[in-house]
Amino acid sequence: MESPIPVAVPKAGPAPLPALAAYLAPFAPLFRRAPSRQSLERYVTGLLTDLPRKNGDTIAAAVAGTSTERLQHLLTDADWAPEALDAARVRQLVALSPPGGVLVLDDTGLPKKGTASVGVAPQYTGTLGKVANCQVVVSAEYVEDAPETSTPLHWPVSARLFLPQAWAEDAARRQRAHVPEAVIHQTKPEVGLDLVDRARAWGVPFAFVAADAGYGQVPAFLAGLEARGVPYACGVKRPFGLRLPDEVAAAATAPPPPYPGRGRPTLPRPAPLWDAETLLACLPEEAWETVTWRAGTKGALAKQFVAVRVHRATGNPDVGTNGRSVAHPLVTTGPVGWLLGERPLPGHPGEPKQSFLWLPGWPLETPLARLVTLAHARWAIEQAYEDAKGECGLDDYQGRRWDGLHRHLALTWLAYTFLVLQRLAAPAPLDAPDAPPAPGFPPLGGRADRPRAPEPRPAAPAERARRPPPGARLAPRGPRPLARRRRPHRHLPPAT
Repeated sequence: MESPIPVAVPKAGPAPLPALAAYLAPFAPLFRRAPSRQSLERYVTGLLTDLPRKNGDTIAAAVAGTSTERLQHLLTDADWAPEALDAARVRQLVALSPPGGVLVLDDTGLPKKGTASVGVAPQYTGTLGKVANCQVVVSAEYVEDAPETSTPLHWPVSARLFLPQAWAEDAARRQRAHVPEAVIHQTKPEVGLDLVDRARAWGVPFAFVAADAGYGQVPAFLAGLEARGVPYACGVKRPFGLRLPDEVAAAATAPPPPYPGRGRPTLPRPAPLWDAETLLACLPEEAWETVTWRAGTKGALAKQFVAVRVHRATGNPDVGTNGRSVAHPLVTTGPVGWLLGERPLPGHPGEPKQSFLWLPGWPLETPLARLVTLAHARWAIEQAYEDAKGECGLDDYQGRRWDGLHRHLALTWLAYTFLVLQRLAAPAPLDAPDAPPAPGFPPLGGRADRPRAPEPRPAAPAERARRPPPGARLAPRGPRPLARRRRPHRHLPPAT
C-alpha cells in the first residue's frame, strides 16, 4: 500500500494581515499590475512565517492564495525595481530616525552549492569563518548614535552583491545570470562607497561611517570618505601605516637636503612611518584606561583603550637604496585623526584590536569613551544579519539571477523593517525600558559576534616591545596626544 502524500498545512490564510496590509499599502504604486501587488503581500507574509526555509516553494506551500510560479514571476519577470522599493522604504524610516546617526558598512556570506548562482565563488565569509563557496552581499545599516542605550534604533538601508572578477570577465556566465552590462567588478570597499552615496541621496540621517578592518585597511576607501567629507571610525590591522603629527610638522619645515653636486637635487623625505602595533606598544602602561561602553548579552562590555593623535600614511622613507621622497607615488600622508588601541582586561581572553577615526572639527579633549562607542557601533549590523537570516529568510533565495537575488534582498529588508516598526510601536514596560523584544520580533540590541579569519602575527624581535625605533619620537605625553581621560561619560555636541 502506498504511503499517503504529505499535505502542507498553510501557516497563513488567504486574507492579508491588517497590520501588514496597511504597512505595504504605500509601496503598491511601485508594482504596476495587481497580480504583482498580491504576490508582494504573499511573499512578505511568507518571509514573516516561522518556516525553517523561506523560498518560493516553501512559501507557496505554507501561504494560501499563491503559487511557486507567481512568486517566481515576482522575483524575475514582474515590472518593478528593487532600488526604488529600498528608497521608498528608507523614506519612511528617515522620518522616524534621529539625525547624526552612524552608517555601518559590512558584508555577509550566503553559502551556496554549485557554480551557477550569480556571484558564487570560493571566498571568505564571516558567516562560516572560513573560505567557502558562497555569495557575498555588501550592505549598509543606519544605527542611532545613542551610547546610553544597548538597544539603539537600527535598520537596513540597502545591499548589493559583490561580483568577483572571474564573474565580471565571463561573458557567458553573466548572460546566463542576467548580470546588467553596466555592472563591473568592484572591490567591497568600492561597493561600500556606492552605498554611502546611495544613503546620502536618500536622505539617511547619518553623520559618520563605521566599518571593519576589511574596509579600513584600504587607503582608497578612507580617502573616498574624506573626499566626501564623511567622518568615519574604521577598524584597521596591525601593519596600518601612521605618522606622528609632530614628526610630520618637523619634516615639512626641515631645510632641503644638501645638493650632491651633480644630477637632480635630493627631494625632501617624509616623516617616519609607524605601524599601528609598534606605536601602541611604545605607549606607557598608564596611558591605557578601562572603558565600559554598553551592556552585552553576558554583562557589561569593558576593555582597556588608548587613543593617540596620528596621520594615516603609506610609504616608508627608509625603504630602498636611496629611500623614498615625498614625491614617490607610494608615499601619502592623510589627515590627522585618532588611532584607537583596544586590548582585553588583564586576565581576560581576546586579541588586541586597532581602529582609525577621522573626526574633523572634534576637539582634542574628546572623551575616550566617546571614541570607543563610535568605533563599536558596528555590532548592530551583525545583529541585523543574524535576525534577517533567522526571521526573514535573507539567505534562503534559491534562484540564480542577478535581478532575482536583489529583489529578494529588497523584499527581505521590507519584511525586516516591518518587524522594526512593530517593535517601535509596542509600548515598553515602565520598569524595564531595555526589556528584550516580544517573541517573533528581531531584537534591536544584543550582540552577535561572528568568527573572523585569523590575522598572522608579524615576526618581530621580543626586545622591541616597549621602545620606539632609534630616531623616532612619540607624540608628547599629556592630554594633547591622548583622548581626555577620567571623563568617560561626558557628551559633546555633534561635530560641525
